[in-house]
Amino acid sequence: MSRFWSPEVRELTPYVPGEQPRERLIKLNTNENPYPPAPGVEQALRNYPADHLRLYPDPDATALRDALAKEYGVDTEQVFVGNGSDEVLALAFQAFFRQDKPLLMPSITYSFYPVYCRLYGIKSRTLALDDDWQVPLEAMHTDNGGIIFANPNAPTGHGHGRDAIGRLLERNRDSVVLVDEAYVDFGGESVVPLVARYPNLLVTGTFSKSRSLAGLRLGYAIGSHELIEGLERVKNSFNSYPIDSLAIAAGVAALEDTAHFDACRERVIATRERTRQRMESLGFTVLPSQTNFLLVTHPDFNAGELFVGLRERGILVRHFNTEALQDFLRISMGTDDEMDSLIEALEDLCR
Repeated sequence: MSRFWSPEVRELTPYVPGEQPRERLIKLNTNENPYPPAPGVEQALRNYPADHLRLYPDPDATALRDALAKEYGVDTEQVFVGNGSDEVLALAFQAFFRQDKPLLMPSITYSFYPVYCRLYGIKSRTLALDDDWQVPLEAMHTDNGGIIFANPNAPTGHGHGRDAIGRLLERNRDSVVLVDEAYVDFGGESVVPLVARYPNLLVTGTFSKSRSLAGLRLGYAIGSHELIEGLERVKNSFNSYPIDSLAIAAGVAALEDTAHFDACRERVIATRERTRQRMESLGFTVLPSQTNFLLVTHPDFNAGELFVGLRERGILVRHFNTEALQDFLRISMGTDDEMDSLIEALEDLCR
């Protein structure tokens, strides 16, 4: 432990990202898209004038915000963009959740949320998932300093419909409700249309999953003018230029190619359902998923041992070594060939 650290740093338990292996493995551990981004993205990057890199990018990323506004049917002033949705979430925690009352969140959800709470000194309260491993919207009481959950949830995969979240918003109008829609394009129902009715609703999203741009780092938020202005105030007190010029150009190109977007996500959904059926035939319990991953457990085989056995066979999945999830593996969807290799390896391990 360094003697030069600030006292608060000594108390931090950082988020641990999924492994990015150096050796060649079938990589099914970080929910990346198995397919390349839209062809227009490569063209935008190839055609970008290198001389423009001597200039700072547009601090407002106007072209990207305009494209997102068009995609989601909102005003440009209702859109915020950042360096990946993790940065957008971090800024939202600073802007909205440093309150006297605790932030409510599910006990099992995206593990960066409690990290941000510790980093910014935010009080929080967790609510257990229900018996079906679903986020307990009905248990989220109004005595709070904010509410946050992923929908569909990670790493469980279940998503609530728009009506259910609308009922939550109806009874919780005095604090910010942040709905993290990182995985919504794989079968969930977006609540962006509810932004027009609920000024306290903030919806975040990412280009990393359904648009295959995890390596570029692009995230966004959609909300009322009041919420977006709050995010801008925090952003411009920290980093006025979070989105580089190349990322802006690539993001716009990705949004323009709706045919590629639809084809890729439909392939991922089809692969997910095919994989689910095959894993159930091997005796696995598979939680219903509206994402690009499956959370699975087997009554007869230890998840940690399966993780090691798959790794030895050149396949990397995610094992969360926590009390709640120690019996589960989270498996990202790869190509059909990659998932065939996974099933073959599991057939061998489960004999």
